[in-house]
Amino acid sequence: MLGGKWKTVIMCYLKVQPLRYAELRKLIPSLSDKMLTQRLHELVEAGLLTRRKASNDKADAYVLSVRGQSLSTILVELYSWGDTHAESFGVKVGQPLKIIDGSEGRRETASLKKVAGPQHA
Repeated sequence: MLGGKWKTVIMCYLKVQPLRYAELRKLIPSLSDKMLTQRLHELVEAGLLTRRKASNDKADAYVLSVRGQSLSTILVELYSWGDTHAESFGVKVGQPLKIIDGSEGRRETASLKKVAGPQHA
């Protein structure tokens, strides 16, 4: 279910808040449109994400399902493990999540540990 590159990254962003396709695309610019579409489809098929219909003309948003939310603790632990062991693998770990602050229209970085609480949909 979580195999395949980018699935956990996508889920981490959606753990913070529901996002539309275009918003996810901006947050993960190194991910191709084809791969993002494929990964979102796989996560929806696995029951980890749902597409929430927009009440207006805006595009649908992706949101963690109840099953997806049940992985919150695991996502935090994976991030913590990676942060602890990254140097031994020669990998640099930055701030993986960018929270969109809609009220001021700016982006702020936050660590996954700070958003470890349950997501409210």
